[in-house]
Amino acid sequence: QVQLVESGGGLVQPGGSLRLSCAASVGPFSITDMAWYRQRPGKQRELVAGISRGGLTNYADFVKGRFTISRDNNKNTVSLQMNNLKPEDTAVYYCNVIVLNRGGSWGQGTQVTVSS
Repeated sequence: QVQLVESGGGLVQPGGSLRLSCAASVGPFSITDMAWYRQRPGKQRELVAGISRGGLTNYADFVKGRFTISRDNNKNTVSLQMNNLKPEDTAVYYCNVIVLNRGGSWGQGTQVTVSS
């Protein structure tokens, strides 16, 4: 059974930074892709950033230059460093992992609020 535990959300002022982390328990299986999504109030869930097992990254245009995704394959963790946060970044952020031959799994979500 795949379990994801997210941490690092909270309240931050505009221009501030937060770091989200996600730890995955996947038993004997291997993780391929890892990603962060977000769901803003009244909006659909959207991809924020993704990273392959080999370290290739992709970012949504609205976070390029501000957010950085990274992972530790030995620890099965993925992180999202968020800098220069804006009020429109306020959302619930979800970790997503793709487990080889097992499909995708979601974390429970962590709230990020950007407000003065």
